[in-house]
Amino acid sequence: MSLDVDKIREDFPILGEKINGKPLVYLDSAATSQRPSQVVEAVVEFYTKYNANIHRGMYDISVKATEAYIHSKELAATLINADSYRQIIYCRNATDALNIIALSWGEPNIKQGDHILITDMEHHSNIVPWMMLAKRKGAILDHTALINKSFIDMEDFKKKLEMRPKVVSFTHASNVLGTINDIKQMAKLAHDAGAIVVVDGAQSIPHMPFDAKEVDCDFMAFSAHKMLGPSGLGILYGKEELLEETTPFIVGSDMIRSVTFDTAEWNELPWKYESGTPNIEGAIGFGAAIEYLGKIGMTNVRQHEMEITRYALKRLGEIGGVTVHGPGINDVDKKAGVVSFDIAGAHPHDIATIFNSDAVAIRAGHHCAMPLVSQVLGRDSVARMSFYIYNKQEEVDRAVDAIEKVRKVLRIKI
Repeated sequence: MSLDVDKIREDFPILGEKINGKPLVYLDSAATSQRPSQVVEAVVEFYTKYNANIHRGMYDISVKATEAYIHSKELAATLINADSYRQIIYCRNATDALNIIALSWGEPNIKQGDHILITDMEHHSNIVPWMMLAKRKGAILDHTALINKSFIDMEDFKKKLEMRPKVVSFTHASNVLGTINDIKQMAKLAHDAGAIVVVDGAQSIPHMPFDAKEVDCDFMAFSAHKMLGPSGLGILYGKEELLEETTPFIVGSDMIRSVTFDTAEWNELPWKYESGTPNIEGAIGFGAAIEYLGKIGMTNVRQHEMEITRYALKRLGEIGGVTVHGPGINDVDKKAGVVSFDIAGAHPHDIATIFNSDAVAIRAGHHCAMPLVSQVLGRDSVARMSFYIYNKQEEVDRAVDAIEKVRKVLRIKI
């Protein structure tokens, strides 16, 4: 392994817990990651040593809280190679960020008859905001097909771009298939067609290097809780000129520079989009998470996940009656640390329940990507294991052993 995983695991006390008398194997990081002690301690330190509201406080602990909050934005900007922390807007989660884009930018810019383009592998959070916007505006929501139920059909993508969509929104990495899309190429094609580009980075930013300027996306969304940070904090990145010209749709409190009973003037970036008291502790914990990942190195994070994903695909490929969805072992360089699978004769919910009896935590369902799972894969649900920096090959072996238990309990013969 490229990482000292045993050393890393020492920072995650929850991984020492036992479920049903057995050591916990946590394979659900695509839903939410675990948090290292360093993140927990950063939040506790805030609460116990300098808990105060940010901005305008003239006393020491308020100044310290404000500085820590801004520092986390600076770290986030560096993480994705943004020009400035002014481009980093904090909100509740990636879903919230995508809704902010659809409402703040979409409402004034999308007109009747305009086209909006997404793909067949999108999460609900990158479908429904655009769907609702299209219905309100009389616009047309279109979607690009997949090849082999794994990769975006680039010829179909180019054909759909001939309709000159106003906005093209797509995921960087699928939370079901694990597919890593060539978003740099997709962004260039979309820009050439006159569209703005929105990237859902929820499944990529925590797991691999990302360069917002190289990708040239106009907006991008991701979440702290999927990358070792606290829950309740989402990140909206935007090009500064677009953020400046866009009107926020949630207003009040510190996002206002001046106000009378007749007029209001918005604050400067990034505060223009952050109304009310923000998730201060979440931001401070997120800063600690970024620093933790920075010490490991995002290239090393990606290398580790490729290794363990390759191993998981190899082990599953040795078992008859198991179907893996998305890119296979020969395309592991195009696959994030997500492995969705079926066991012939077993419902995914039964699979997850039996896995849990062996203390192996996986997820089962449509994974908030119902059109992909039901209309493309032809399933009502799939089982999914997902990996992060603290997972080991031995844990994949535990999952494989649990598959044999599923067959035994359900009396499945192959």
